[in-house]
Amino acid sequence: MSDTAVLINTAVAILAIAVLIVRFKLNPLIALVIGCCYLGISAGLGVDRTVKAVSSGFGDIMADIGLLIAFGVLMGALLRDLGAIERLVDRLLHAVGPKRIPHAMALTISTFLQSIYLDVLLVISAPLARGIAPRLGRFGTARMATALAIGLECGIIFTVPGVGALALAGLLHVPLGTYLLYGLVVVIPTVAIAITITTFLLTRGWWKPEVDEQEPVGVEPTADTAEPDEPVEGGGTAVATRQRTQPKLVVLFAPLVVALLLVALGAITEIVHWHSEVVSLLSSPMVALLIGLVGTCVVGRRYMGQPRVEESLAAGLRQSGQILLLSGVGGSLAEVIKEAGLGDILGKYLSANSWAPLLVVWVIAALLHVAVGSVTISAITAAGLLAPIAPALGIDPVLVALAAGAGSLFLVHLTSNTFWLLQTLMGQTTRGTLKTCSAGVSIASVVAMGPILLLSLVL
Repeated sequence: MSDTAVLINTAVAILAIAVLIVRFKLNPLIALVIGCCYLGISAGLGVDRTVKAVSSGFGDIMADIGLLIAFGVLMGALLRDLGAIERLVDRLLHAVGPKRIPHAMALTISTFLQSIYLDVLLVISAPLARGIAPRLGRFGTARMATALAIGLECGIIFTVPGVGALALAGLLHVPLGTYLLYGLVVVIPTVAIAITITTFLLTRGWWKPEVDEQEPVGVEPTADTAEPDEPVEGGGTAVATRQRTQPKLVVLFAPLVVALLLVALGAITEIVHWHSEVVSLLSSPMVALLIGLVGTCVVGRRYMGQPRVEESLAAGLRQSGQILLLSGVGGSLAEVIKEAGLGDILGKYLSANSWAPLLVVWVIAALLHVAVGSVTISAITAAGLLAPIAPALGIDPVLVALAAGAGSLFLVHLTSNTFWLLQTLMGQTTRGTLKTCSAGVSIASVVAMGPILLLSLVL
């Protein structure tokens, strides 16, 4: 089949996926499988090779990241029910004061709390942010909503073990420790700069509380007033049962921090070419996150009791199911595209001697996100599309993964569940949410390319 025909059929497959999800409200999992099947058959692979590519691609990516996603979400479920998030935000407020809390809260969410499923983390943190907003003056709601949107979306894409980060690393075969280190290099300045830029625009006449904020309908709970057993989306409770002694924050987060430090240690030993069997075992992502999960279970059992730990784990398993399946189908798409030869075709036209390939990666992911409306789905789809192309670009795969992640952040809009949760939970109008969420995260998407392009000069 000609190169042109393969390119056209690939474009039709991606467009069909977007239309099925957005126009016909088809489940993304089913839409992605249909797109894979169409592309394989239209590209001349035949039924048998197409089915084999879909199955093997799914299995390969699940082998790489399936357990990692599950372990991360389960740790998040336990931390949620232990009340760790509310206590951490309250501690931040007292440590940095109201003026600095938007940056502090966003940076904390985007770096340390990414084992928690995004919607659940948003449901927990939004009432706290809304309670803080009046203390920041006229633009308090705008500042806190911006911080939440940017911190949440950047975190799941750039920070291990965020589900988007795990999917991108797995699909593009990037060592998890490498993605962890370079992801932090990107996410910290991106979040800080994007919040500063967006806040500057909002406080210079762009934000109008009378039309961008909803009329208050009641008192929002804050870290000091929330009920201890308030239910949240996905099961479980917002705050751990108060019947037992409250643990120190360092105890709550120690297992997660240890897990991430072990993964980072593995990346560092690779960079310095030092080998140790014990370090290799402990720093392997699966073992490191398993250690973190077991440690969090031990803490949960001590302070919540075994029955509550089991409930939290059950809720976490329910939450992880969809993202596991979507990540697997992203692997299917990557395998079908590889079999169709798209990587070799695009490799002819993209040069590794300039920044252009990374910008093309960003544009592809951004277009997918505008069409599909989900950061995670567009990141997974972009990674599946780009995985076979990455070797032909001659660029370090971690840069391709980060650029795809950055592009998938562009223009969070009306088809995103996060958009509507932020509108409701932060008391914004649709117009206001377009400013804080859509514009704010889009600014972060563009800003992120700065550190990524700088990294391309040294990798």
